Amino acid sequence: MKKTKLILSAFTILSIVFVASCKKEENGVSSPAPILQSIPLQTTVQGNVAMGGAASLAILAGSSISNTGSTNVTGDMGLSPGTSIGGFPPGILVGTQHINDAIANQAKLDLTAAYNDAAGRTATDIVTLSGNIGGLTLTPGLYKSTSSLAVSSGDVTFDAKGNPGAIFIIQIASTLTTTSGRKVILSGGALASNIFWQVGTSATFGTTSVFKGTVLAMQSITLNTGARLNGRALARTGAVVMAGNTIVKE
Repeated sequence: MKKTKLILSAFTILSIVFVASCKKEENGVSSPAPILQSIPLQTTVQGNVAMGGAASLAILAGSSISNTGSTNVTGDMGLSPGTSIGGFPPGILVGTQHINDAIANQAKLDLTAAYNDAAGRTATDIVTLSGNIGGLTLTPGLYKSTSSLAVSSGDVTFDAKGNPGAIFIIQIASTLTTTSGRKVILSGGALASNIFWQVGTSATFGTTSVFKGTVLAMQSITLNTGARLNGRALARTGAVVMAGNTIVKE
């Protein structure tokens, strides 16, 4: 009798999943609804990633910084060891520019330390991500991708669950990209200053996309036309390229 009940329960669950996975369209034909990935809550609390001298910089690059169009940057800008910063003006910098001075050089050392810290984090309940994370809601903790990540086919939400001190760290083995118009959304008290994207190669943000958090990229960071960043764009070895963007250090 118990065995029969278990089979019926399993059948009922499968039926619910099947019904939920379909939606009626106006012509009466059913089609698959988006499949939502369940992100488990993590119990391991991650500490902050110390930014040191890089904390005051909205932009930091290794080889060059360039801009076209009416970019607005709020926060300091640094370059080390490169020597080329172009496009300001017409870009507007509300902050101080540092080229191979003591502040820029120290910021680069501290960026390397912060990058290594974020990349080296471990947890027993780390969550693995892959491919497109658009449509997901991430809660505080540590996330890892063994390849590239993209925010496409939907926005991604960070939910701090009412804790404004909650830390989010996303380890990405290769590239980070967003498609045009995609957004990073904050909820539950989440702060851009507590989100750290450790990018194994380069990051590219699509036109008019809205991104949040500190981007720690091994190589370069490119913001396409109209992209907005609330956080920091910090590139260790390559360039930071802007085109009519708004970047506010948080």
